[in-house]
Amino acid sequence: MEYVSGIKIRDIFLDNGNWWKFFLKNHRLIRISIITNVLKLLVCRTTFLGYHLIVCPKCFYQKKIPHSCKSKFCSSCGKKATDIWIKIQFNSLPKTKWQHITFTIDERLWPFFWYNRYLMNKIPAIAADIIKTLSVKKDFLPGIFVAIHTFGRDLKRNPHIHLSTTVGGLRISNRHKSWVFSAFFHHAGLKAKWKYAIISLLLNEFKQGNLQLPNNLKHIKSIQSFYSWLQISYRKTWVVHLQKPSSNMKQNVEYLGKYLKRPPIGETRIKNYDGKFVTYQFLDHYTNTTQHLKLPVLDFIARLISHVPDKHFRNIRYYGFLANRTSSKLLPIVYKLLNMTRVIFAKIAIIWKDMIKNTFFFDPTSCPCCKTQMLFSHRVFTKHHILSKHQEIARGYFPLL
Repeated sequence: MEYVSGIKIRDIFLDNGNWWKFFLKNHRLIRISIITNVLKLLVCRTTFLGYHLIVCPKCFYQKKIPHSCKSKFCSSCGKKATDIWIKIQFNSLPKTKWQHITFTIDERLWPFFWYNRYLMNKIPAIAADIIKTLSVKKDFLPGIFVAIHTFGRDLKRNPHIHLSTTVGGLRISNRHKSWVFSAFFHHAGLKAKWKYAIISLLLNEFKQGNLQLPNNLKHIKSIQSFYSWLQISYRKTWVVHLQKPSSNMKQNVEYLGKYLKRPPIGETRIKNYDGKFVTYQFLDHYTNTTQHLKLPVLDFIARLISHVPDKHFRNIRYYGFLANRTSSKLLPIVYKLLNMTRVIFAKIAIIWKDMIKNTFFFDPTSCPCCKTQMLFSHRVFTKHHILSKHQEIARGYFPLL
């Protein structure tokens, strides 16, 4: 079967048993978090996960509303999570100037972050500490949030950091808090500090015996040899991109949210699937042109799933006066200094039927027989552990409730 429009990642994984073939071939290398998220995607909005039963009070027509999977790997569930996250940021982030900074890493070093995934937890704090250190010298504490990306637009493994910081912050020398409105970060200084910090991280981890080396570097045994190898990367130019400061934080929040809560590729970018090959498009940063990449379907799956994070991994971190341990004390001060209304934090909910109304323009709780508003009856939860039905789900033959 050939798909040329409206192509779903789920369809690609299920067609011709693609996911099961991939799993049988690579099962020793696949992390459990990957398997769990793929299986959730494959059963999303089926009654395998359970359902809500709604009933028409007039004609007693019944309808099952299947539960969603709530996986970041699912485009549908990811959109809901993205919308909620964006609304929370709009409600809580200070209305002031922000600057977006992208920290990249020399591509020779990328494999270290796949062989040693714990390093992903260390680099956000490194980027934030650079900004905080420079800010302290200018006598203020900024608000910072950091997103970890593991992929480029072509889905290659490319770990890098997206950081947004307030251009200014809380003055720290005065007893009575005030706001520093204008402070800028110099490009050359940021690049030098970032490069030095990442090289030092890898060198220290090697010294402590924690670092697993890629296969092509297994011959390196001494710290001197490793130091010499790292110097090649140190002498290269690393890209640290600073956008112009802006009072409009909407663009930053939406850009980061798009990648934090969704699969690495939007399904609209998948242009063709013919049963053997997947073709998708991406924007080439170097030429600023749209390119198309055609991959064998199992290679596409491999490239896509490698970016599924481990369970409990936090793709976004907060620092400065936004840090979890200080925000409850410092944010009210920030709001007051910026003449903002203090935000009362509450869980933001997006009702499933409202999402359907807004997207497909019909009310799913309207009875199809008599148009009466249907009412919730009860919910039914799944009877199966998702991993215990791996083969059945992968082949598309799984039990429904």
